[in-house]
Parts: sequence; structure tokens; C-alpha cells
Amino acid sequence: MASDAAIQAGEHAKQIAKQALLIDTHIDVPYRIAEKWDDVSQATDGGDFDYPRAVKGGLNAPFMSIYIPANLEKEGKGKSYQLANQLIDSMEALAQRAPDKFAMAYSTADVEKQFNAGKISIAMGMENGSPIEGDLNNLHHFYKRGIRYITLAHSQSNHISDSSYDLRRQWKGLSPFGKELVVEMNKVGVLVDVSHISDEAFYQVMELSKVPVVASHSSLRKYTPGFERNMNDDMLKALAKNGGVIQINFGSSFVTSKANGWYDKRDEAQKEAEASGTSKVDFRAAYLKKNPFPFASLEQVLDHIDHVVKVIGIDHVGIGSDFDGVGDSLPVGLKDVSMYPNLIQGLLDRGYDDNQIKQILGGNTMRVWKAAEHYATTH
Repeated sequence: MASDAAIQAGEHAKQIAKQALLIDTHIDVPYRIAEKWDDVSQATDGGDFDYPRAVKGGLNAPFMSIYIPANLEKEGKGKSYQLANQLIDSMEALAQRAPDKFAMAYSTADVEKQFNAGKISIAMGMENGSPIEGDLNNLHHFYKRGIRYITLAHSQSNHISDSSYDLRRQWKGLSPFGKELVVEMNKVGVLVDVSHISDEAFYQVMELSKVPVVASHSSLRKYTPGFERNMNDDMLKALAKNGGVIQINFGSSFVTSKANGWYDKRDEAQKEAEASGTSKVDFRAAYLKKNPFPFASLEQVLDHIDHVVKVIGIDHVGIGSDFDGVGDSLPVGLKDVSMYPNLIQGLLDRGYDDNQIKQILGGNTMRVWKAAEHYATTH
């Protein structure tokens, strides 16, 4: 198999990127520019996304992540709700500031129209359902503001669902309100995102949802044993039965056990160092120098896609890169939004045909989004 250095997009791969509808279901621009503002309608020095690089990579419809840190829910009512609205405001402002480049996308029809007009569609998903604050009216509010999927929980269990990262499983899956919310999301036309939630919560969503779901930025447990944040083969089969799509996360710690375990080892060593008075910043710089981060390869990302296709078929896999959300942990050859053609080249090298690649890039996502729209208009 070709080495990473050899996966350089050829003309055909670049042509597919240009012609196909390319949807990435998870890019963390809103929180990135809230922390340190940057004009992503122009070339930027930092980050993984900006307009020129998106055009080069062939990206047509990023789902911008309205990410709400898990600790905000604990800070009291209104905090999560406020931040969610502010992050949505920032995306509307981006589209208004550069109307020749971006447009908000509230439907699959918007995405198709804007694709044909040569504009990048800004769709939005909410990462962490805490802004719902136990009130179904807030779901309707965020639907009106453009939210088209909700990741039910994030790194801690919340009032909706247990989190895969949280050892305290207070709900043993979904909360009673979480079960109501899933049903209402189907009716409203907001996709349920099963990334981040516990296995029990996942299977409860599968029972409740009458609409295909997404895992907006998850990869496979086969390659990261013991990492509950990723999905195992039984979950993939349940997802396929539901008609859903797993969108592969590019972050190295999602892709390989080696990268996943690196953080645990660093954190363990950091505790010891801090006990002896070393500062966190000094320790991390020194540790990284001695123990370079084991970046995943593009080939390993392709292995995840191949495995999904082998287990449940081509109809159930897409892209949810987590660009701007995983720091400096992206694979060699997939460092930012300009590099999707390298992924396409890798798929071509593995024998995927143009139509199959188009399904992975956006066709499968459009299918589940259309299913959500259809259900909402008929129920």
C-alpha cells in the first residue's frame, strides 16, 4: 500500500473534489473564532479552516459546530443558551459579511442551490444539548435559528443523556426528558447526533428515533479498543438498520490506539511533575520534545472508512473531520480543509469508483438530512 508521502491528490481526485457535493458534518470554527477572532472569509495563519483553503479542498457545506462546553450547564440556567445564540450570531455575521462566498443553509434545497451558485453553505449542528435547558420550546427556537443536528451530550453527562466520557452514568442512557427530546427532534426536523453519548444512550436512541441518525464525528473502536467515544461493530449494525451515517473523525486519537494512549501517558507523567512543582506549560513542552506525538496516517483514516463499508455498506459512511476541534493532532496529509483531495486519492487507490466517493463525500449525509425533512413535514 502507498505510503503517506505518496498520497498526493492527482488531477482526477481534484476534479472529483471540485464537482462533487462535499459535506463535512463537524468543523469547530464558531468556538475557535469566539476564543480568538479571525476573519475566516480570508486566508488565516492559524486554524484548519478558511475560505481559500475550503475552496482549494472542494468543501461545499461545512456543518459549523455550535459547541457548548460541558461545564457551562453547571454554571446555571441561561449560560449555555446564551453562548449557543452568540455562536449562531457569529455564523450569520460571517455569511452577511461575505455574501459572495458564504450563505446560511437551513435545508437540503439551500445546500443544492448554493452549490450550484458556487457558494459555501454554512449549516449548523449543536455540539451538546445543554442549551435546550429542559424546555422543548428551546428546541423549536434553535431549529428556527438553523440548528439541524444536536449532539445530545458532550464530555459530561447532562440533563439529556449520559456521556461516553463520564463514569457517572446517572441516567443509565437517556434521561426521561432526553427520551421526549429525541421524539420531538424527529417531529421538528433536527437530526439526532449519537457522537459522545454512552452506549446505553445510543441503543435507546436507536429504539426511539423514527428517522436515520448521524454520528457527526466518530470513528471505530476496532482500531481504538476500549475507547467508548468511538463505535463498535454491533453499533454500526444498529446504525445501518436505522438508516443512519457514521461520519469519520480525523483526529489521530480517534484513529489509532497509539495516539489515543499518548494523552493518557502524558497526563499521568504530568501529575507526577506537577506534584514536584513543575508548571503545566513547561512540562508539556518538555514531554512533547522527548515523546513526539504519534500522528495517524491518511491510510489509517481510510482503514476506518473501509471497515464501515465492509461491515454495513457504502450507504452509511461520511466525513466529520473535527477540523478546528482536535488541536494539533490531525493526520499526516489531512491537516486542514484544503486536503480533502488527498483523501479522495486514497479512496481511488483503494478501488472506490466516482459514485461511491460522491456518496461518502456528501450523498449519504444528504439522504439522512432529506429523510429528517420529510418526516418533519409529514408528522
